[in-house]
Amino acid sequence: MAETDASADTVNATIETAAQPNDNLSSDTATSAPPPPVKPESKRWADEEDDPPEEPEKKNDAPSTSEPEVNVAELKITENKFLDDPEDSNISAVTTGDTPYTSASSFEDLNLSPEVLKGLYVEMGFKKPSKVQAITLPMILTPPHKDLIAQAHNGSGKTTCFVLGMLSRVDPNVKAPQALCICPTRELAIQNMEVLQKMGKYTGIKAECAVPTERTSAPSIQSRAPVSAQIVIGTPGTIKKWMSIKKLGVSRVKILVFDEADYMLAKDGFQDDSLRIKKDIERFSPHCQVLLFSATFNEIVTNFVSRVIKGGGNKLFVKKEELSLEGVKQYKVYCPDELTKIEIIKSKIFELGENLGQRIIFVRTKNSARMLHQTLVEDGYAVTTIQGALTVEDRDKIVKEFKDGLTQVLISTDLLARGFDQQQVNCVVNYDLPIKYTSGPRTHDPEPDYEVYLHRIGRAGRFGRKGAVFNLICGDWDELIMSKIEQYFNSPVTEVQNTEEAFEGALKSAGLL
Repeated sequence: MAETDASADTVNATIETAAQPNDNLSSDTATSAPPPPVKPESKRWADEEDDPPEEPEKKNDAPSTSEPEVNVAELKITENKFLDDPEDSNISAVTTGDTPYTSASSFEDLNLSPEVLKGLYVEMGFKKPSKVQAITLPMILTPPHKDLIAQAHNGSGKTTCFVLGMLSRVDPNVKAPQALCICPTRELAIQNMEVLQKMGKYTGIKAECAVPTERTSAPSIQSRAPVSAQIVIGTPGTIKKWMSIKKLGVSRVKILVFDEADYMLAKDGFQDDSLRIKKDIERFSPHCQVLLFSATFNEIVTNFVSRVIKGGGNKLFVKKEELSLEGVKQYKVYCPDELTKIEIIKSKIFELGENLGQRIIFVRTKNSARMLHQTLVEDGYAVTTIQGALTVEDRDKIVKEFKDGLTQVLISTDLLARGFDQQQVNCVVNYDLPIKYTSGPRTHDPEPDYEVYLHRIGRAGRFGRKGAVFNLICGDWDELIMSKIEQYFNSPVTEVQNTEEAFEGALKSAGLL
């Protein structure tokens, strides 16, 4: 898992002042408990091979805001040109009970506060709700605030849905946690906090980011004051730890969000921690609204979630055949050996792709990440690599450099497959195809990880933009995995020959050249 055995390590992020010019999380003093005995896990989120106990992490500041007089009519609105609805969206919504819901054609239809509207228009640059937001936000914000299971395409604006829900439902005058958002990785938790910072900049609402921190650099969590921020975003182990030592009270929590909910509630994910947190909250807040968001929900998780959610809740789903992003062109390239895969990375992804946007190369294991990184760097190629065994400081630095555009090519395990949002990424390479975890050597009948595949390709083509995905196929095993992926999504993947002309044609077809 991406998190350690729930160490007391924390990242503290508080929305400090309305005048804060920097929208990024500012570093603060980290707090952590003396490390308890840590039980190594057999596998961890994002890296297939066994990992040593994970993550120390650092502390961050979240947004604060308070400007009481806000005239929305006078606001200058800067359009967010990236938030385009996929023309796709054949979304199915199922509601329970007698509550009527009307799709929102504008954010004003949602009766949001002027402070929240100012954050949406001025800071986020939004003009109107996306299709997913138009459907789900009335369900989230309308009493009696029923639970919601929401599946939608990558890049369709899901984060805005639950962040707006949290900002709208908490009371800034109550200095206690009222909303919790739980994420599978610290990178995603911090990214969601950054969105909250911008959107909630004028609200006066405070937040903390509860993720693992570097143990050696911080005092004990037991010595800190209890959490008084209205919103807490974090990873499940740290959230559970804060709750267990009574530093995070949940008696006033109104809304509980699970981001990447299919993994958070999967047996091979964070199901135990997630259910324990939910159960502990409902002991004190039986009417707490639960929101489950993800781009993917397989049948097993969907059936389980439906049993967990009280009364069934409201549901929004997209057929799996329609999830494969239309704006992203998918290609497969047959490689006789691994050396050819590396040569394709060098000659096609680097040299042909230098006029493209940013690129992410996904690998299956930490060892593959290290090997590919070393090989490329030794040959003079500029590349950075992120995987779960790196220190928190290194992971934060690598992500920041990539988001700031200082690096163009990033090698990653599946640590960044889910939720990582960088609009300049328009090319993804699957150096290794994703498969379900296995306990032994390669099986003759490998099971692709369909959900991870969809999340990976969703890193390109964010918010309806153009993108290309190249799957490198090496041998019968890879060919079988690719074939199963095509059948599952009922979407044939175009073969591209390993020539410069063929790659140029593929990139032109994808609208990238």
